[in-house]
Amino acid sequence: MKITTKGRYALRMMIDFAIHKNDGFISLKDVSKRQDISMKYLEQIVSLLNKAGYLDSARGAHGGYKLNKPAKEYVVGDILRAVEGPMVPVSCLAGGAEKCGNCANCTTKGFWKGLYEAMQNYVDGVTLQELAEEQATMGNNTYVI
Repeated sequence: MKITTKGRYALRMMIDFAIHKNDGFISLKDVSKRQDISMKYLEQIVSLLNKAGYLDSARGAHGGYKLNKPAKEYVVGDILRAVEGPMVPVSCLAGGAEKCGNCANCTTKGFWKGLYEAMQNYVDGVTLQELAEEQATMGNNTYVI
């Protein structure tokens, strides 16, 4: 399973919001400059995160976006799933997915399920706060994931 650019940029944007939490609402223009991500791409991502309920937004001269809860309450897995969808290594593990004809007798299904659970445990075990703190120790606000 590969995390797309959308997922990587979503994490970078959310880390940026966490680092700048005391700045109030943050414009996408500022995030775009700091992260070197196009405004068009950020607009697509922020729409998904806003729809998922992870951000507050405000219009106007001092408008923008900010986290709607403390960074320690966001887990990376939730952010990635909001923009990437289900993160499953094989389609038969996705809810509602069409199962292959061999699903009932598949000898590898247990392996794929174990991989899926390990991935979920990992991405759900890291908070946005932890990533923001790690970024702060690096000494700059530009980072690559």
